[in-house]
Amino acid sequence: MKKYTDFLVIGSGIAGLFYAHKVSRYGKVAIICKTKINDTTTVKAQGGIASVMYDTDSFNKHINDTLKAGSGINDREVVETVIKEGPTRILDLINIGTHFDKNSKGDFDLHKEGGHSENRILHYKDKTGEEIQRALINEIKNNPNIEIYENHFAIEIITQHHLGIKVTRRTPDIKCFGAYIFDEKNNKIINFLAKKIMLATGGAGNVYLNTTNPPSITGDGIAMVYRAKGMVKDMEFVQFHPTSLYNPSEKPSFLITEALRGAGAILKNHKNEDFCLKYDPRGSLAPRDIVARAIDTEMKLSGQEYVFLDARHLSKNEFLTKFPTIYAKCMEIGINITKDMIPVTPAAHYLCGGVKTDINGRTSIINLYAAGETACTGLHGANRLASNSLLEAVVFAHRAAEDSKNIPNSFDDIYNDFPLWDDKGTIENEELSLVLHSLKEVQTIMSNYVGIVRSNLRLKRAFDRLEIIYRETEELYKKSKITVSICELRNIINVAYLIIRMAQERKESVGLHYNQDFISKMQP
Repeated sequence: MKKYTDFLVIGSGIAGLFYAHKVSRYGKVAIICKTKINDTTTVKAQGGIASVMYDTDSFNKHINDTLKAGSGINDREVVETVIKEGPTRILDLINIGTHFDKNSKGDFDLHKEGGHSENRILHYKDKTGEEIQRALINEIKNNPNIEIYENHFAIEIITQHHLGIKVTRRTPDIKCFGAYIFDEKNNKIINFLAKKIMLATGGAGNVYLNTTNPPSITGDGIAMVYRAKGMVKDMEFVQFHPTSLYNPSEKPSFLITEALRGAGAILKNHKNEDFCLKYDPRGSLAPRDIVARAIDTEMKLSGQEYVFLDARHLSKNEFLTKFPTIYAKCMEIGINITKDMIPVTPAAHYLCGGVKTDINGRTSIINLYAAGETACTGLHGANRLASNSLLEAVVFAHRAAEDSKNIPNSFDDIYNDFPLWDDKGTIENEELSLVLHSLKEVQTIMSNYVGIVRSNLRLKRAFDRLEIIYRETEELYKKSKITVSICELRNIINVAYLIIRMAQERKESVGLHYNQDFISKMQP
């Protein structure tokens, strides 16, 4: 079966929906949702979106904070572009119905988070992402030019390779014509052909055992581009959020927003010490890479699996007003924040690397764009500054929409030549337990050897063990009919390989990549 559309958007978080909203004025849009349209990492974003809104702040301050957090290996042009265009994109969100909290004067109630020199985080209580997603979904569902396909899984992007033309990483004119999409409900695979394609599939948190990402976030877009010989960059920079709620039975991990530390909560160890001050003068509000390593060190020293976040001294009324979701969650598991400290532990949260793009969201593959966590734009460098991710998503989705709006009136004849998905000779895979076992094994390898603190020996062990699982999985994939679980495992293995390989190639410790064999004197 074949379907045609002007714009194909794979992913339904803030980047995908904002792009779809923008390009819908230029043609027909199809949005591919892996599960439901609101099952995204965006919905999990509590803290907010960073932007310079008042004269008490400045673009230069935000730029410098971003560069400092990213250890200076950010792309400065990208940093300046995103931050300077940010306020306009905030207005776009407001114009489609997004609400942000305001104070008694009617001004935006701006939070402060780690690494920021000023209060510049716009938020809606402690569920900012959910509010943005709500507004975008409402806008999308009322747009006659947009079709939504829920429970559709992208298997591969379609390139000349699928016509039997040899494509390598040196091929200068790889083109994307759409994607093979698995319709789970009807158990069929569709050739979804389009003039322009946006990848916005999110990050890859489920490469690790402990993550704040929904289960559906498995690095699909990055893996597809890598297999299609596109350029991927900076995969070694995996950000672990310092404060996920320690509750081992819960998956995904519940996030405790950094804004709570911005409001005055303090990280403490089992000796009741404000330990972060030993590692950085900014204490609990140091950038995430520093705080996560500090927590990791303290856990190893104590032999415990968590530290504490002390918010007992904060006003209960303020807590209930600004952080109602966190308050309710803590009460649900028996933690009274007015009397008890909150047990927290780092969890895989955000991937700073991804599909390499230019300043307009173009990938190395013609007609293919990427935005959001799937993309590596150069904004974050070696470590993402808190609340810059939602900002990056809307700025790059907008720029990609502007760049891709000039589409041809009709489809080239080549679109008719792409073959339908051929699964002749494959069988129904009854060994689901093998897939689940391999998934757990990959996640364990990555958590044990390629986590917050690494070494050359750990990386080599991870690579050697992963290679065996890769071969086993490819053999299983080739003889099995398509299922989401086997495709997700394959993608997770591809992404894990890229993280390990790029970690091995970087002969230094910088930002989120902390290798014990390359420790700089500047590292805490």
